[in-house]
This record gives sequence, C-alpha cells and structure tokens, in this order.
Amino acid sequence: MKQRCALIALFLLAANLTIAAPANEMKAGLARVTITPEKPVWMAGYAARTKPFEGKLHELYAKALAVEDARGNRIVIVTTDLLGIPGALTSEIAEHANKSYGLKRGQILFNSSHTHSGPVLSGSLVGAYDLNAEQAESVRQYTAGLKQKMHRLIGEALRDLAPARLSLGRASAPFAMNRREWRDGQIANGVNREGVVDREVPVLRVESTTGTVRGILFGYACHNTTLTGQFHLLSGDYAGFAQLAIERAHPGAMALFVMGCGADVNPYPRSSIELGEKHGDELAAGVEEALRGPMRPVAGAVRSILGGTPIPFSTLPTREELRGRLGDANPFKRRHAERMLARYARDGKLMSEYPYTIQVLRIGELTIVGLAGEVVTDYALRLKRELGGDVWVAGYSNDLCSYIPSARMFKEGGYEVVESQIYYDMPAPYDPALEERIIGKVHQLARSIGRAPVSTKEAQPRKESR
Repeated sequence: MKQRCALIALFLLAANLTIAAPANEMKAGLARVTITPEKPVWMAGYAARTKPFEGKLHELYAKALAVEDARGNRIVIVTTDLLGIPGALTSEIAEHANKSYGLKRGQILFNSSHTHSGPVLSGSLVGAYDLNAEQAESVRQYTAGLKQKMHRLIGEALRDLAPARLSLGRASAPFAMNRREWRDGQIANGVNREGVVDREVPVLRVESTTGTVRGILFGYACHNTTLTGQFHLLSGDYAGFAQLAIERAHPGAMALFVMGCGADVNPYPRSSIELGEKHGDELAAGVEEALRGPMRPVAGAVRSILGGTPIPFSTLPTREELRGRLGDANPFKRRHAERMLARYARDGKLMSEYPYTIQVLRIGELTIVGLAGEVVTDYALRLKRELGGDVWVAGYSNDLCSYIPSARMFKEGGYEVVESQIYYDMPAPYDPALEERIIGKVHQLARSIGRAPVSTKEAQPRKESR
C-alpha cells in the first residue's frame, strides 16, 4: 500500500511539473535572406548622389526572429539592412503573412538599420531622388523582389521555432554623437558634444535549451552614416560590420540589428570605410560586454498590439506661397512646390495630418516599442523613464514616413524639424503637439497589454545615456 501511495505521489508530482513547466516555456526561430541588389540600382539616403552603386563592401540581409510563448502566442521581429521601409510595403508583406501564417498585423515588427549605403525602395523619400524612367524601373523591380523575399523570410523563421532560452543584457558603445550644433545663431548638422544622446546597447540573447547561442538581437541609436555620400559601395555601414563581427565571434549564431531613436545623432568620426569597421567593432564589443555581464531571463506571455495616432501639420502653405517657390534656386524645393500644387489641383487641399504608426510588443517583462519614422533621442529617453522596467525603444519601425522631432526642437528649428519634410514629400513641418500625441498613444497601447506606465513621481528625470 505504501509503495502504491508513493507511486501515486510521484505521478501527481510529475503531472504538476508537466502542467507548470510550460508556463514560461519559450520557442524561438531565426531566418535570414540576402537582399543585396543584383543589378545597378540607386542608393538611398543621400540626395546629392548622382549614380547607382558600383560594388559592395559586404552583403545586405533581411533577418527575422520569431518568438512563441507556451500558449502559442507569436511575434516576429524583422530587421533589414535598408534605409527604411514605407508603410505601404510593410502592410503588403504583413497581409501576406496573415493569409499564409495566420499572423495579425500587430504581431510583426519591421525595423530598418537606416544604412545610407543600401538601395532605394519604391515610394520612399519621394522628394530626395530625381530618377529617370529607367532608374525608377530598376527600383520598382528591386522592391518587388524584396517583397517576395520577405514573404519567405517570415515563414522560414516560424518553421524554425524550437524550445529556447531568452535573456536580456545592456552595455554601451562610444561613437554616437548628437549632430544638432548651434552655428551662427542657428541649428546646423555638425558635432554637438554636449547634445542629448543615448549610447545604450540592449542585447537579447537566444539560446537553445542546451545553451548554444542561436541568435543575438542588439540595438543602438545612431544614424548609419559613417560612409557619406561620396561612397557608392553597398553595405550596412557600422551596423553591418557589427553583425559580421558578432557572427565571427559566435559561429553558427545569427546577429540581428535593431535601430533605435537616433535621428539627431551621427557616428563620430566618420567618412571612411576604416571608421565604419571601427565603429562596427566598437558596437560588437558592447554586445560582448552585455553577453558577459549579468543577463536577466526573458520568459512569459507574448503580447503585441499595433495602433496609431494622427499627427498634425503646422500651417499649410497656400497655392500662392507654393507658386512663389517655383523659382527657388534649390531644385528640391522647386520640385516639392510642383508636387504640392499638383495635389491642390487634384484634391483641392493638402493633407492636414499624417496617420502615424506605433507598435508595442511584450515578451514576459520586456517591452519593445516600435515607432515609425526617424525618431529623435528624446522619445527613447522619455519612454524608458515613463514606462519603467525593461524597455527597448526602436525608431525606423514599420513606416519610413518622416523625421519625428521632439517638441523642444521646434523652438530651435533645423533640418529635422523643417527642411527634411521636403524630401519626405510632406506639405509642411509638424505641429509641436506631435510629441504628446505619440507618447500618449504609446502609454495607451502599453497599458492595453499589461504594461502600465509608472507614475510621474516614480519617473526619474530625463538624462543622457552615455
């Protein structure tokens, strides 16, 4: 009888363990695809370029990390060595993933490294490139092929799902430098050693259950512009070199780069291939520091939500004002005026606000915020303070729509606030109200998936992360 009771007790214990164990059981899957153009195509990022690429420093990739919790809830993080992906294209790719894999739009986060040494995509930065018909067709063909590759990539990551252990660590890298410099009484692109910057390097390690490193997701908040406009070689810039260095240090593992909120930040120094490699090595060293240091397990429920908020423009230009710009010496301003006048003729008006996309993902206690466009540093520092805990904020996510300046920048002006809107084909600068609208919507979405913002009293004052 005692033996029988003991067997029953062991059976019940085993049953309880079986039920309890999956509560934090995670799965992860990884995939990559080469997206290097095979034919000459215009390079993205620098409007002054006058010819397509002439070679490559290394391959360009799209990579995907799929994560699944014990209940089968999934998210997929897609990273790309691209300037950015317009919202229309991410929507098309996500629609295919919904039909093929049952993923809802909010379950897929698209992020781009913002390399200025990658190809132009259709519908992106319309005001920056004056392409002829042949060049535009090359861009269209490349974009169509990219879309098909991204379809396959997401499916391959899901098929690769296997039991995994996830852990989070943080370190830093030294080369990010604020670029908004006061010069002759106005803001110019330069080097501002006292400017706001976030040099944190968040790292998510993905291991098999036996401890083999399978993937390393890492981020940094700095323009991928070490290689300036005179270079015509394809590369992922410093982020591309960092991924290569990490993968050399961890054979068999995949390194995936997530661009943070560094729209007002450049690598320093810059303008040589050697510096691109140097900054890549410095970022890789930061990743290794995080991997060696204390890392917190990341496990639990996977949740995701995608929403948005309209962000208003300031006073729109009238037809008369636009006609006055038709004789401007700047060809980009002239062409912008022509396009806006064409919209007046077609629609009778210009759009008064832009539908801005925001995404929030959670993996256990880790919260990932994906913000569209070129988001400046203030947003990440504020959200990390106000959401509290393990927060990872990524700009350049889901839609490369425009620069997203913070409210304080509107008093200063400068490229991010004013001039950049011409290249992004927007009718006017935004209203300063955009920051509160965006932050408020992030809070709302985070709260809806269980991440309540900390109170104002609990929040720490904003400070630079160095």
